[in-house]
Amino acid sequence: MSWFVKLAGNSNSSLLRQLHIMCTLHVSLFCLSAAFSCDVAAVDVEAGDYAPLPDGSTIGLLYYQHAERNEIYVDGHKRSSAAGLDSDIGILRIVHYMQLGKYIVDPQFLLPFGSMRANGETKSLGSDSGIGDLILAATVWPLNDLVKQRYFGITPFLYVPIGSYERDRAVNLGENRWKFALQAGYATALTDKVSLDLVGDVTFFGKNDDYGSGGVTKRQDALYQGQIFLRYNFTDTFDVRASLSKLWGGESKIDGVSMNDEPDTLRYTVGTSFFVSPSTQLMINLGSDILVDNGFKEDGRISLRLLQLF
Repeated sequence: MSWFVKLAGNSNSSLLRQLHIMCTLHVSLFCLSAAFSCDVAAVDVEAGDYAPLPDGSTIGLLYYQHAERNEIYVDGHKRSSAAGLDSDIGILRIVHYMQLGKYIVDPQFLLPFGSMRANGETKSLGSDSGIGDLILAATVWPLNDLVKQRYFGITPFLYVPIGSYERDRAVNLGENRWKFALQAGYATALTDKVSLDLVGDVTFFGKNDDYGSGGVTKRQDALYQGQIFLRYNFTDTFDVRASLSKLWGGESKIDGVSMNDEPDTLRYTVGTSFFVSPSTQLMINLGSDILVDNGFKEDGRISLRLLQLF
């Protein structure tokens, strides 16, 4: 990648931008609660995440996601359909619910791990495996109405850069930078069987001052996401769900050069969750990207979550 870094100081950013999008994707993990994303950045949740459990509850969760990406887009136009970036990512998460004054809060940590592999035309980007950046979070619920089943929570996230990272690799599980995200979520029952979740967040990025083989500085503008979920509960232990999410913002600057690489991604998922025992739940989701402006387009993903109530 040394040839790429030499271009970083070039005032003509057009070529540099395409190389950044298509050839030097430092792919990273930004994840929350019941889902995770391996693209540009996202704070993904799942239907029901913003309905708190009672004081004293503790849950352990294990996630697995397999995703395949075969197309690269620049400015909304497909530039390659023979590229490839596949990932197998897990997350270990522990959450404890507690009463703090008059509010329920849930301090938690999330530790991503797994592998990512480039293939096809982009096979030369290589691969990475190991752990991702540690995530520390805690939701506080100003609204927790069990009678009307209405909930509103606010969650700050801190991303600690401990994950696998080498500047000479184009694919990294870690990002070598601190991040902070703030998310708000509202969940409500529409009927006895149907519930709605609305979630929005913004992510702020610290700088990566060791980016690429030349060790240049990468900065990134704030990234925004909106998510909407509908869930139909057949019983208290079995549901089906669907979601739409939208990402915008998040332009990168490499060595001061604007990349104009905002992802502007629209994605859907469909899935189900069910209890296999009174304290053990399994969730299965399928999904893919619908639209992508810049970067890899996710052709398909399968996500599994195992939840254990202690």
